[in-house]
Amino acid sequence: MHSQPPVAVLGGGSFGTVLANLMAEKGLDVRLWMRNEAAVAQVNQQHRNERYLPGRDLASTLTATTDLGEALTGTQAVFIAIPSSAFRDVLKHAMPWLRPEQLLVSTTKGIEAGTFCLMSQIIEQECPRARLGVLSGPNLAKEIAQKQLTATVIASSDAELREQVQALLHTSCFRVYASTDTYGVELGGTLKNIYAIAAGLSAALGMGENTKSMLMTRSLAEMSRFAVSLGANPMTFLGLAGVGDLIVTCMSPLSRNYRVGYALGEGKTLDEAVAALGEVAEGVNTLRLVKEKAESLGIYMPLVSGLYEVVFNSAPVKEVARGMMLNVQSTDVEFVLPRQEC
Repeated sequence: MHSQPPVAVLGGGSFGTVLANLMAEKGLDVRLWMRNEAAVAQVNQQHRNERYLPGRDLASTLTATTDLGEALTGTQAVFIAIPSSAFRDVLKHAMPWLRPEQLLVSTTKGIEAGTFCLMSQIIEQECPRARLGVLSGPNLAKEIAQKQLTATVIASSDAELREQVQALLHTSCFRVYASTDTYGVELGGTLKNIYAIAAGLSAALGMGENTKSMLMTRSLAEMSRFAVSLGANPMTFLGLAGVGDLIVTCMSPLSRNYRVGYALGEGKTLDEAVAALGEVAEGVNTLRLVKEKAESLGIYMPLVSGLYEVVFNSAPVKEVARGMMLNVQSTDVEFVLPRQEC
């Protein structure tokens, strides 16, 4: 018998499956909600999710279902690993089975089109009484599945939630750090997807280590400048959800956004690049939304502007890069603390 109440994971993509499996392997009662009936049958009968984690065995105790009510009833914590475009819709459908004492934890790194809402804001709007947190960090699902040493961040203003999530997820290979800067952690995980596309692009074009280093460092400055303008703590960007996630996603061919950038660098169109991936690359949508937001707020983001021209307007990469090098040279370190109220 399980001594703890069950846990639900909504979304059977690579990260949702890995998270559910990690907890199931610890002996927790985990229910994985997926839309696809064939995928559910595969998890329950063959203990596999071949589409997202090919060749990887899942815990025999992990149960999958297409029934939201079955997944959510009586659970203590709900991890939501749904692409940003469907996040609000799934949450609305889940509402009849959600209770105020449950923990709702978003693992989605994206922004909702039309509202510029982060996933925690969608949870606040749809479930105003919810206890919510966000999980973010340098967490490539395939490496977690291989039990490579990995760390992540749980961010929430709710101390008890942070402790409970740490207890649920902590293993000898998966370490969970805590933060109170929900917005900053979530923005870090979201914004880095843009710069991973730029990193993939530059790799395909054969750019050197100096270029990669410059790209990542300037990306970090740009990310923090944008996030501080929206109210995040810049120090968050020196941690796992900022520089940590940026490094892994800009250096790893396993990163979906990196692979989209690489395909673009090889001369594929955006549609071809996304089709070849076969999964959602949140960075493509995030790039469009952040460019609009930065322009409306007057935030200087030369990398975002340049990448936008390459991705959406088929601008020649070399010319865009040359133009960036001619930009006004700003200061090196831009981790300016938010001004204190007098």
